[in-house]
Amino acid sequence: MNDNELGTFLRTWRESVTPAEVGLPAGPRRRTPGLRRAELATLAGVSVEYLTRLEQGRDRNPSVQVLGALADALNLSLRDRMLLRRLTKEADGGDPLLCAAAPPLSRGARPTVRAVLDRLEPTPAVVLNWIGDVLAHTGGYARLTGPIGLLDEERPNLLRYLFTDERARAAYPDWDRVADDLVAQLRHEAPLRDPYVAELADELTVTAGAVFADRFADLGAAPRRVGTQHVEHPEAGPLRLSHETLALPEEGQRIVVHLPADDATAAALDRLNGRRPGALRAVRPAG
Repeated sequence: MNDNELGTFLRTWRESVTPAEVGLPAGPRRRTPGLRRAELATLAGVSVEYLTRLEQGRDRNPSVQVLGALADALNLSLRDRMLLRRLTKEADGGDPLLCAAAPPLSRGARPTVRAVLDRLEPTPAVVLNWIGDVLAHTGGYARLTGPIGLLDEERPNLLRYLFTDERARAAYPDWDRVADDLVAQLRHEAPLRDPYVAELADELTVTAGAVFADRFADLGAAPRRVGTQHVEHPEAGPLRLSHETLALPEEGQRIVVHLPADDATAAALDRLNGRRPGALRAVRPAG
């Protein structure tokens, strides 16, 4: 049994990626068609000595930032990034225990909150906890987000979907703005030093790489509770939605309600929900 699976994984991938695949010249007299350690170290922003220690199993506890950088440099798929993260945790002795003093993370919505959702039908509305887990939603939200893949997982999470599902970039033409807002909410609205946020951030730093890590490191970005969002829906076509956020501070939750921002979107949502045209009215944002 290999007791250095992390090092073997990194070395195997380094040797299988050609210089051309990462934009480097092949050059003469190469002993291997893959990358040299110095080349991968430069691409990932680490020292050759440190990369050597990782490959040889002399260092088994790289930071998530280093893992994300290595995954980016090797152009790893999401599946391989998840394997890299698992191998690192196993090499380090398993997942760290969450702090016992941390407030419990809500995994469901109260009956009265669900009753509010019932009253909102068929408007797309969703209940989220502070790390973006989908706890409850209206049927209208399922018809809006189900076809784009957001609800495919057993425990859907907005951030995980946005940063790791390739369908998200096609679904959200203003993907960068949506990503900025969700990460700002993650940083600013969770309890201080929350272990659940740390765990999700570590995961996405590895699985999504710099596109998430750079946003998470930006302390100056402020979350926006209202705004307009564009969605390219595979059944309803292009949609323009205004959203309003209602806070449930005692539960650490929020309700996000999506409303049509123009008449074309209102008509498209009516068709999507099987209602007569004009049942929904556009709510145009101020200004």
